[in-house]
Amino acid sequence: MRVRLRFTKLGKVRWTSHRDVARMWERALRRTSLPVALTGGFTPRPKVSFGLALPTGHESVAEYLDVELATAALDVDSLPARLSPALPRGLDVTGAAVIDDRTPSLQEAVSSCTWELEAVGAPQDEVTDLVRRALAAGSIIITRERKGMVVTDDVRPAIVSAVVAGPPSCIVEGFVDHQPGALVVAELATHPRSLRPAELLAALHPGLREGHVRRTNQWIVCDGARREPLPRVATDAPHAEARAS
Repeated sequence: MRVRLRFTKLGKVRWTSHRDVARMWERALRRTSLPVALTGGFTPRPKVSFGLALPTGHESVAEYLDVELATAALDVDSLPARLSPALPRGLDVTGAAVIDDRTPSLQEAVSSCTWELEAVGAPQDEVTDLVRRALAAGSIIITRERKGMVVTDDVRPAIVSAVVAGPPSCIVEGFVDHQPGALVVAELATHPRSLRPAELLAALHPGLREGHVRRTNQWIVCDGARREPLPRVATDAPHAEARAS
């Protein structure tokens, strides 16, 4: 049985790397004694598949994980309440559902992500004008490093949408940033080559820098319709109330 889980990455745990989050999940699966299927060979590993890696330092309310279980005799609705207390604070399971074994992997299926990002370094009206000009441009050429190589790309096709939603929140974990800026909500494509929030800001203007960044949605296209990998109506988690200290 293949189960898809949705979880958050909020607060101080956002500074944890993708690899360390994977280790946290492996420990949580062991602690809760879930019957996770294992790979073959001399060093069996849990059959677990993560979605797109979240850049270290960014938050998310839309992370996904596919787990293959060795049995179908399991109450999937109970998984959020069962798993959240076994994970560090800030990692909370907010949905669980059985998916078809033939469902494409998250890495393959996710076509775009929606981000809320604080663009710091320019007033809100200036950021609004930069976004407007970017959306009207036929191409936007930037230089970036990928897999150890410096490449030049036209990133305009990767900006699916972008809008300035207001001023930045300015407060993250007690830190107050009085620099001018704006809150940008943007949908960025992941194929054929993903566009990261920091790269979007570089495309808007080299002087902009990231403030607080949060991934709010991941999107897949199924039968011509765009939807999330796990519907929001899936099982809700009890969050911190049930978390062990």
